[in-house]
Amino acid sequence: MSSTDVHKETEDSGPSGYAAARLRLLTEGAQSGPPRRAALAELTDAWLTGLFAAGAEGLRGVSLVAVGGYGRGELSPRSDLDLLLLHDGGDSKAVAALADRIWYPVWDLGLALDHSVRTPAEARKTAGEDLKVQLGLLDARHIAGDLGLTAALRTAILADWRNQAPKRLPELQELSAERAERQGELQYLLEPDLKEARGGLRDATILRAVAASWLADAPREGLDDARRKLLDVRDALHLATGRATDRLALQEQDQVAAELGLLDADTLLRQVYEAARVISYASDVTWREVGRVLRARAVRPRLRKLARERSDFLRRAVVGDGRALGGGKPTAERSPLAEGVVEQDGEVVLARAARPDRDPVLPLRAAAAAAQAGLPLSLHAVRRMAAGARPLPTPWPAEAREQLVTLLGSGRPTVEVWEALEAEGLITHFLPDWERVRCRPQRNAVHIWTVDRHLIETAVRASEFTRRVHRPDLLLVAGLLHDIGKGWPGDHSVAGEIIVKDVAARIGFDRDDVTVLSTLVRHHLLLVETATRRDLEDPATVRSVAEAVGSQGTLELLHALTEADALATGPAAWSSWRGSLVADLVKRVAAVLAGDDPDEPEAAAPTAEQERLAIEAVATGSPVLALRAQTEPPTQEQPSGDPEPLGVELVIAVPDQPGVLPAVAGVLAMHRLTVRTAELRALDLPDGVEGSVLLLNWRVAAEYGSLPQATRLRADLVRALDGSLDIAGRLAERDAAYPRRRGVVAPPARVSVHPAASRLATVIEVRAQDAPGLLFRIGRALEDASVRVRSAHVSTLGANAVDAFYVTGPEGAPLPGEEAAAMARKLEETLRA
Repeated sequence: MSSTDVHKETEDSGPSGYAAARLRLLTEGAQSGPPRRAALAELTDAWLTGLFAAGAEGLRGVSLVAVGGYGRGELSPRSDLDLLLLHDGGDSKAVAALADRIWYPVWDLGLALDHSVRTPAEARKTAGEDLKVQLGLLDARHIAGDLGLTAALRTAILADWRNQAPKRLPELQELSAERAERQGELQYLLEPDLKEARGGLRDATILRAVAASWLADAPREGLDDARRKLLDVRDALHLATGRATDRLALQEQDQVAAELGLLDADTLLRQVYEAARVISYASDVTWREVGRVLRARAVRPRLRKLARERSDFLRRAVVGDGRALGGGKPTAERSPLAEGVVEQDGEVVLARAARPDRDPVLPLRAAAAAAQAGLPLSLHAVRRMAAGARPLPTPWPAEAREQLVTLLGSGRPTVEVWEALEAEGLITHFLPDWERVRCRPQRNAVHIWTVDRHLIETAVRASEFTRRVHRPDLLLVAGLLHDIGKGWPGDHSVAGEIIVKDVAARIGFDRDDVTVLSTLVRHHLLLVETATRRDLEDPATVRSVAEAVGSQGTLELLHALTEADALATGPAAWSSWRGSLVADLVKRVAAVLAGDDPDEPEAAAPTAEQERLAIEAVATGSPVLALRAQTEPPTQEQPSGDPEPLGVELVIAVPDQPGVLPAVAGVLAMHRLTVRTAELRALDLPDGVEGSVLLLNWRVAAEYGSLPQATRLRADLVRALDGSLDIAGRLAERDAAYPRRRGVVAPPARVSVHPAASRLATVIEVRAQDAPGLLFRIGRALEDASVRVRSAHVSTLGANAVDAFYVTGPEGAPLPGEEAAAMARKLEETLRA
């Protein structure tokens, strides 16, 4: 409807002309979305202008102002009309009469009206007392009357808002948080409130208000489109129900979807969730920036005072060449977190030398570092990584897989970091299959999350159980992918099994691990469904589960995954009763599988290099080591690039003596080398060679920076073994100099004894959060317990260390049961201290 048509339709300022034109506009179907909302606002403006003109003849110093949603021109079919009759304080009776001439026709049509009559001073005073009024006035728009009066009020309101922003924005943030607590998150609700839920239209309006304060601005990309989509849905909801409602009820979703020309209600909800996710993420980023700016403003007066004092001092202390000591603009402190990743001002940002276009693992490394530190990823950093993201080779390099596992194992901070990656498309960049589950609703009263958020929640829950399983990396990845088949038709477990075989292989898991992961996804509902729906006293029931699971290790993982999945579903999905039933089933299945428990593996024959190093160690009576980089050849995706580094293999041969394990581990920790895998075993020497040698075959990587020289490592190892190097003191000094950041709260270390795992030794298993010096502490505790480490099998899986130590007493026999249990308890206490 054109402007000419609007005025023609409303030449009669009475209700009938406006009502007929309004009805035609809403039912003709030629317009929808922003054009219809704008046309409806223009039509209403013309009608109200006529009402104002008829009642304000001869009256000066009065104007009619639209505020709130009407002020923004966002009139949905059943929207309230938010109106302010502004006057200069003149003839109050005439102003009251004018108000009646406007308000009553609106009421006669049955339109909801939010109205007020105020002078500019009264409007400013009310705005100062009522935050909702102030927000509405920020969108004030002139309709009729004295334009200068309206313009002056707008200027004053904006000036007040900007002046009061440092005080009012924290109040607004608190009110927003309280509202979110009451209404929930729009992107996950099955019956959401399009306006009041977090991520809804109210938050989009608040972002405009924050931008108007000039203190911070929201990320603009996609924000206007998200707001438009939610307004379109509200328009359709009003037309479908004939009511002024913002609640998208289940029974009305199909009709609303049809009104919008969408396939079905699920498509509608997914569109709503995607829009809400954009607004929620923009809100998080914006409020974080507001906090940063306000903190900076709070310390600025103190900094100015310090600067004056420093300036006075520098004027009195001038060096010989006439230049003042110090000088220059202070820069924000940057603390390294990982290669190419630093912390600055409470956020994780990229190092100045970082090159996203040349480092395809950088986004995963940055995300893992942020989650482990409990810090948000900078918006600028995420966008820079997304803009320069390169595809990873297939299969992924080991570091990429490990960084993904570390991210997933970081607990609750994983969610915020994952959402930051998701907002810029990096999740689907790494995992294209994620697109099918992204924002996908679950029409199930038990589920409280969308499919994608449920998968992240499952990984978060699984991170609490990493001490219960031998392969926490497989548990975390299974948690992330167990419902990935819900984006496909048919049984999601069957579809998921097929998808996971491909995804796991691309991520870089070997054939055996791919088999385990696909089994976990295929049977992730098996335990809970069998425990609650079958007779556990029937041997066939237990036997069928054992056949499906196949091994003790897979059963252990499936048990943990089952609980994590249920806890991530919602309060109704798990209970102590269900837990006891599943635990009973697991115990019975484990008994069936018990015959498959492996004994201690035989030692592999030494390579020629290992044998040469061992002979040299015997001949020299000191440690000998070799460093060798491990790489993968170029792939089809990267045919001419450099090989992807897998880490560095460190082989050490040491004459058998006490303290080897803590000495080696301590030296590596001193040099900031992360141990990925490690094996320690006694080596059989060739005939004719006297002596006993311990062989350590480890894979290590630098935390950041370059690797130390082999000669320096060897020199420090010699000193550590002869007692002249105080490793504990050096590590303590470093920890004191660089206190750990508050980040993810890891579950406590767990130490257990496996008496049936070997006939020749006692197997002590340690599961703990990986940290610098962890292996050194374990090795020293074992030495203090006067046990001999026959062999060690150390692995770092993401942020988790899973270490098995085969130990004996001084005579070479396994430890008695009580002695082994006591040692395990003492070691656990040491690690938890």
